[in-house]
Amino acid sequence: MSLTLSTKTSPFPFAAVAVATYTQKAELIFDESATDAVLDINGTQLTTEEEIVHSLSKAGELSGDSVKTASYFTLAKSLITVTAFPDIVAAFDSLDNHLAYRTFLVGHDITAADWIVWGAVKGNIKAIGLLKNNQHAHLLRWFSYLESLESTQLALASLADAKSSKARSNKTAAGFSLGLQNAKQGQVVTRFPPEPSGYLHIGHAKAAMLNQYFAKMYKGKMIIRFDDTNPTKERSEFEETILEDLHLLDIHGDQVSHTSDYFDELYELALKLIKLGKAYADDTEQLQMREERWKGIASAHRDDSVEDNLKHFAEMKAGSDEGLRWCIRAKMSVDNPNKALRDPVIYRCNVLNHHRTGDKWKIYPTYDFACPIVDSIEGVTHALRTNEYRDRNPQYSWMIESLGLRPVNIWDFSRLNFIYTLLSKRKLHWFVDSGLVKGWDDPRFPTVRGIRRRGLTVEALSQFMLSQGPSQAIVSLEWDSIWALNKKVIDPIAPRFWAVAKEKSVPVTINDGPATAEVKVLPKHKKNPEVGEKKTVYTSTILLEQEDAASFEDQEEVTLMDWGNAIVRSKTTGPSGEITSLTMDLNLEGDFRKTKKKITWLAQPSESYPLIDVTLLDYDYLITKKKLEENDNVADFVTPMTEFKEEALADANVNDLKKGDIIQFERKGYFIFDGNGEDGKLEFIRIPDGRAANLASKAGKPGVVVVPNPSVDSASSTKANNTPVSTKMYNVAKIYGDDAVKPDASSKIRLNKEFPRPELDGD
Repeated sequence: MSLTLSTKTSPFPFAAVAVATYTQKAELIFDESATDAVLDINGTQLTTEEEIVHSLSKAGELSGDSVKTASYFTLAKSLITVTAFPDIVAAFDSLDNHLAYRTFLVGHDITAADWIVWGAVKGNIKAIGLLKNNQHAHLLRWFSYLESLESTQLALASLADAKSSKARSNKTAAGFSLGLQNAKQGQVVTRFPPEPSGYLHIGHAKAAMLNQYFAKMYKGKMIIRFDDTNPTKERSEFEETILEDLHLLDIHGDQVSHTSDYFDELYELALKLIKLGKAYADDTEQLQMREERWKGIASAHRDDSVEDNLKHFAEMKAGSDEGLRWCIRAKMSVDNPNKALRDPVIYRCNVLNHHRTGDKWKIYPTYDFACPIVDSIEGVTHALRTNEYRDRNPQYSWMIESLGLRPVNIWDFSRLNFIYTLLSKRKLHWFVDSGLVKGWDDPRFPTVRGIRRRGLTVEALSQFMLSQGPSQAIVSLEWDSIWALNKKVIDPIAPRFWAVAKEKSVPVTINDGPATAEVKVLPKHKKNPEVGEKKTVYTSTILLEQEDAASFEDQEEVTLMDWGNAIVRSKTTGPSGEITSLTMDLNLEGDFRKTKKKITWLAQPSESYPLIDVTLLDYDYLITKKKLEENDNVADFVTPMTEFKEEALADANVNDLKKGDIIQFERKGYFIFDGNGEDGKLEFIRIPDGRAANLASKAGKPGVVVVPNPSVDSASSTKANNTPVSTKMYNVAKIYGDDAVKPDASSKIRLNKEFPRPELDGD
C-alpha cells in the first residue's frame, strides 16, 4: 500500500500519516501535484481521511470498540475546522474528563480513535494554542505521548523533509519510505559495530538509536558487535565503557559479539580470495601505494602468482620480519572512477598482542574486509551506514559476491555533525591529555557521558535522532534545536527551586512580615502537582539578588513570588552605588497581574532554617571555529575560557536531590545536580535551553568566576593511547571479569603498513 499526498493539503491529514507510520502498512509518497490524500490498496483508492485511517487501522490490527470509535470520528470531523474558542474548550473539557483515569480513548491500547482525534487537534492551530495553555492536563498528557512516539517523530520528520524538497523533482525526490527495503516482520537483524578504542559520542548515538529503532519496528533483533581488528588502539576497558554508554542511552542489544570471534573464518576466506586470484600480497611503500592508487597505476605485484601470494601471506601470519613488509590487497580494479575500488588493503600484519586473542594472531583484517563478511555470517539483514561510506558500498558488495556469501541490504543515513564540536577521537584525546577538560565525561564533550552529564535526556536525544534519520544532507547542525527539544521534555517535570547569587546579595526587611519563621508546603511545579511538594520558609527578613534590587524604583510595587505583592519603601546604597539593604511593605491585597517584576527570594538563613551553599557551573564551546578543516591545528582554535562558576545560596529543598536530578532554579534556568564538588558544595550544571543568549559566553558577567584553561603541554598529544579510563558515571559488571588479556607494549609493526579504518566508528 502507498499513501500519496501533498505537503500543501489543507487541512493536512495528520491522522492518516501518523497511522501509516505507526502501523507500517503504507509507504508515504509526497507529490506536490496531488490534490487529495490517496491510499492505494492494490489498485483500489481511498480518498477521505476517515476511510484511510479506518483501512490502515484494520490492516494494523488496532483494536477498538466500533460504537465508541464512531463517536470520536464524528468529534474529529468537527474539531478539525472549528474556530470558536468556546466550542474548542467544550470539546477539550469533555476529552480531558474522559482521559482523567484513562491512558487511551478506547480500551487499553492505541486505536484508530486516538489517531483520528490526535490528527484533528494537530491540524487546528487554535486548538494547539489552547492545549498549550496547560488547562487540560490529561488531554495534554495523552496528546504529547502520541506525538512523542518514534513513528510519529519520523512521520513529522518526513513531512519536514518533503517540504524542503519542493525545489527538487516533486514525484521522485520527495518520495520517502520510513521502512527498510526488503524487510520482513520478525526477520530483520541490524548491528551496531563500534571500535573499542574510545568513548561513544553523539554521532555514534544516532547510529545506535536507528539500529535499535528498526530492530524493534520489525520485531527483529540488534547485535552489538565490537569491531576489534586493530590491537594497537583497542582495549577491553573501552568495551566496558561502550556498554555503559549504551546503557545510558537505554540501548540494549539482543546479542553482543566481536569481529575477533570470526578471525578463523576471516583468515580462511582471505586464503580463498588469494586462491581465486582475487587478492594478492603487496610490499609497496605506503606513500607510493597511495600515489599509484590515485593515478590508477597497477602495483608491481598485482599479477604475482597464487603461490607467491600464499607464501607472503604465510610470512605475515607468522609475524616474521619478512611478513611485516607485506599486506594483502583485494584485486578489484586499477583505475575505477570510484577510488575506493582501487585494490583496497584487506589484511595487514601487527605483532602486538590482541586484548582478547592474545598472541594467537599476527595478522588482522581491515574493517572494509571484515564488516561485510561478519554481517553475512551473523545473519544481519540490514547494514545501516553513514553516507560517508557510500563510495565503499560497492566494495562491501564485492566482498560478499566474490566469496559467494549471503547478501546484506545497505541503508544509508547522514552522519551527525554539530557546529563548534569535535567528533574526532584523536582531537578529543588531545583535549583530555592536555588537561583542557576533566575527562571523557566532561560536560563540554560531545561524548554520550558528557552530553548526559550536561542534562540532555534520552527522550530528547531519541526524538532528535529519529527526526534526523531520513535525511541524507551532510550539514553541521546548530545545538539550539536539540537543546530546545530537551527543554520541552524536562520543563513539565523539572521541580522548581530558588537560588540567589551569593555575591552582594541584598537583605530586605519586610514590614508586617511574620514575627517568627513560618513554613508552608507548596508544589514543586505549579502546573504538575505529581512532581511533589516542597517547604518554603517565610520570615520578616529575606534576601534578593543585587540585580533585582538595583532595578527597583522608589515606591514601586513588585511581586514576591509565592507570597504576594510588596511596595519598596526605602533603600540604602554603598560607596560604589550598589544596593546594601531594602525595606518593603507587604501588600497582599495587591494584584500580581499589574506588577512588572516577579521576584524570587530566600528567607534570611538561621540555625533552624539554613540555606545551602551551591556552585552553579556553566560552559562555553571548546573551539572558536564552527568547523575545523582537516589541516587545521586544533591548538590554534581553543576557546581561552570555557568554564564559569557562580556561588549561590539555594533553599534547603535541594538537599533531597540525587545526583543526575534535573531541576529549574526559577528565573535562572534549568540545571542538573552533579553531586558534591571538591569543596563539599553542591554543584549544579546549567542545561542549555536552546536560546541563543544562553549559548553565549558568560565571561564578564557579575558574580561569575571565569576559570582559565590550563596551559597546554605541547608533548601531551603523544600520550593519547595512555589516557586512563575514568568517569563519574556508574559502572556495569565487566564482561571479561578482572583477568582480561593484557597486550604486550612492544611492537615491530611498520607504521607505513598500518591501514586503520576511517574514523566513522559504528558506521
